[in-house]
Amino acid sequence: MTGKILKTNFSLDDKYTLFEGRVILSGIQALVRLLLGQHRADLIKGINTGTLVSVYRGSPVGVLDINLVKNKKLLDEHNVKFIPGVNEDLGATLIYGIQMAGWYLM
Repeated sequence: MTGKILKTNFSLDDKYTLFEGRVILSGIQALVRLLLGQHRADLIKGINTGTLVSVYRGSPVGVLDINLVKNKKLLDEHNVKFIPGVNEDLGATLIYGIQMAGWYLM
């Protein structure tokens, strides 16, 4: 034994909730973890942020929408809002509109 403590109780949620150590992820799961990690990093810096994600069914990022829906509770805890887009144009328009809102509210 090399002196490392091996974790013996694993959870499927470790891929999103584990702060230290290694996790095994698919590419889509890494995108979900990125959203959560950005929120955690912002909180450490004292910044309270939120994230809006829009994906349409059949998008090139495959099943990202399904993974976001499955993890709604975890996303809510990290102030990540998922709104499915009907198609690519509407999803992009939603994201663009949110970015523009700050300009008009100033």
